[in-house]
Amino acid sequence: MMFDLITPLTIGLIGSFHCIGMCGPIAVALPLKSHKPTAKVMGSLLYNLGRTLTYAVLGLLFGLLGQGIQLAGFQQWTSILLGIVMILSVLFPYFFKQRISLNNLFTGYAGRLISKLRQLFANHSFQSLFSIGLLNGLLPCGLVYVAIAGAINTNQLFSGALFMVLFGLGTIPMMLLLSLTGNMISGRLRTGMRRVVPYFIVLLGILFILRGLSLGIPYVSPKAEKLVPAERVMEESCCH
Repeated sequence: MMFDLITPLTIGLIGSFHCIGMCGPIAVALPLKSHKPTAKVMGSLLYNLGRTLTYAVLGLLFGLLGQGIQLAGFQQWTSILLGIVMILSVLFPYFFKQRISLNNLFTGYAGRLISKLRQLFANHSFQSLFSIGLLNGLLPCGLVYVAIAGAINTNQLFSGALFMVLFGLGTIPMMLLLSLTGNMISGRLRTGMRRVVPYFIVLLGILFILRGLSLGIPYVSPKAEKLVPAERVMEESCCH
């Protein structure tokens, strides 16, 4: 259980280096300039809590999907498939030089969201900052896709939500720092930190595959209980 709680936090903390390049510009451009220092911190926290709330809703939805997969008896295969997808998400852009990217599939959708975000940026209210966070959580992002894979793999409705909440909380320190300090983080440091993320995603993918293989390795690949589809469970109960 502790391992499952640490995983989303770690994804958020390490993955937030990736956020510097993706969501970083939004955090830097937040309409906080007219606020006093305390209000700036409050406004930035509201923005980040908005993101985390959106992640929680996504976690509920995909946790429910994982629960359905578990009831069907396919959770181990799903874990292996998700691990493969994670690894491919890193390898495809590398080999095809960004010509193939999951984000490219959502270009029109992202454009509409960005248009709504621009309208909110004209308002300096706390409500607007919270709404910016809510919409920001819906923007296409490879890191969020990785966290969603983890939520699916929890195989439970509320565990999926908790996974995504912890992921969101893990990203807050870096995003909070960006929104309060602006562009004080050097470009070289940003580039160096972002280079770590693909290796981390590949490592997570390998762990997902190992977990699905159920090799009996504590924490890494624990022996899974043999599950059968829900219909067969009901049939066996009726027979007895």
